Amino acid sequence: MTPLHHDRQPQELRPRSRLLPQDRRTKPHTWFGAVFCIIFWLVIIIGGIIVLIVYLVFRPRSPHFDVISVTWNAAYLDMGNLLNADLTVLANFTNLNKKVSVDFSYLYLDLYFENTLIATQYIEPFSATRGQSIFANIHMVSSQVKLSMKESMLLQKQIQNNRVIFTVKGMFRARSNLGSFLKYSYWLHGQCGIMLSSPPTGVLRDKKCKTKH
Repeated sequence: MTPLHHDRQPQELRPRSRLLPQDRRTKPHTWFGAVFCIIFWLVIIIGGIIVLIVYLVFRPRSPHFDVISVTWNAAYLDMGNLLNADLTVLANFTNLNKKVSVDFSYLYLDLYFENTLIATQYIEPFSATRGQSIFANIHMVSSQVKLSMKESMLLQKQIQNNRVIFTVKGMFRARSNLGSFLKYSYWLHGQCGIMLSSPPTGVLRDKKCKTKH
């Protein structure tokens, strides 16, 4: 018998639907961005460690503002509500740090009766060494400062009762010196509520002071 021969046609290869992954090279700017991020975070971490070490070594503290004494020499009202007054304030600026000196500058002291500014005075810059207290004798004068009728009546009543309440506000810039090269500056605000006896021999009877950033 003659064997049957089946013609086999070659199978046609069909392209696969899924493409093979291509070799993609990272662009230079991508590498640059990655390196920059790494350096940036290293700087942040190292800077934080340095700040922590400096804080642990120096233990910096903010200076303290206080009013030691006040003398009230004169006060009278023109036309019922124009205040003229003469006061002398002895202020104390204390550097509470044991390892840090502090420079003080841009110092202004304001005196208020209720919500009205009645006197202001500039204080010359100075420095306080470690743990030092600096005293400043400040002469404050009010001339024809207009009070509201309510404030004028309240002031007269307080003078009669020998208990007059003022507010002393201080604003100043402090610079802490942590060694020869490391320094940092910040603004501080001091506030003292003071109670005085009546003029012309008025003196400080009570006070409450605080200092904050």
